[in-house]
Amino acid sequence: MTGNRMRFAGREGLSAARRKNHRGTAPVWVAVILAVLLLIGTGIAYRAAASGLRDVLNEPIDLPVPLSELPLDIHGWAGEELPIATTTREYMETNFADDYISRRYMHPKKNIWADVYVVYCASKPAGILGHQPRVCFPAHGWIHDGTTSSELKLRSGERIEVLLHQFHKPAPAYREVFVLSLWVLNGQITLSEDEFSGFFGRRPNVSGDPARYVAQVQISSTLEHSARAAARDVIETILTFLPDKEGRVKAAHGGT
Repeated sequence: MTGNRMRFAGREGLSAARRKNHRGTAPVWVAVILAVLLLIGTGIAYRAAASGLRDVLNEPIDLPVPLSELPLDIHGWAGEELPIATTTREYMETNFADDYISRRYMHPKKNIWADVYVVYCASKPAGILGHQPRVCFPAHGWIHDGTTSSELKLRSGERIEVLLHQFHKPAPAYREVFVLSLWVLNGQITLSEDEFSGFFGRRPNVSGDPARYVAQVQISSTLEHSARAAARDVIETILTFLPDKEGRVKAAHGGT
């Protein structure tokens, strides 16, 4: 009897140990399952957030008054639309441009002309980095002859700094072009991409604020005098369509 009791007690002890071990491992499996579920949930949430951010960034931020409403008649200059190649237009709209115009303005009395290009970038302000005359003109076969900073006197008497670029195409189809360019960063004129190339300039505009933007203005012609004359007469009108330092768009209030 004593031997039987001892064997029975041994079996009972072994069963109890197994039950205890089973109870100890159960929370481990529960924790593993919860961790896996948490990872799956986090992945789903991340993909949803990323998708939502892409949707936000792919949605253009509209100006209060679109650039297309820039007058075709400005101080004796008569404008007409210049077509932009479909592939170029699609690239611009995908990567940086929320609004833009490309026009040729002619001044019949002075017998001069100039091309006016304005692009407004708010949803992805820094997307336009690198898209400037010294890069884009050579990409289309122009040879860069030099770039200097130059002062420009506007119709109002205000003086601003612009960049003057000069390019040419070699013989036998020799041509010259002079390009006046500037950036407008949140209502302030600047000549340097460095102003918006850092971390804060590269942040996507998830708030949809039209006053947080970079705009590029280019005015070009085969004669420097023509480019300067057009810039003198049209730049102030262009600036009324872009938010100023306070976020106010003068063109939405009659240009005042």
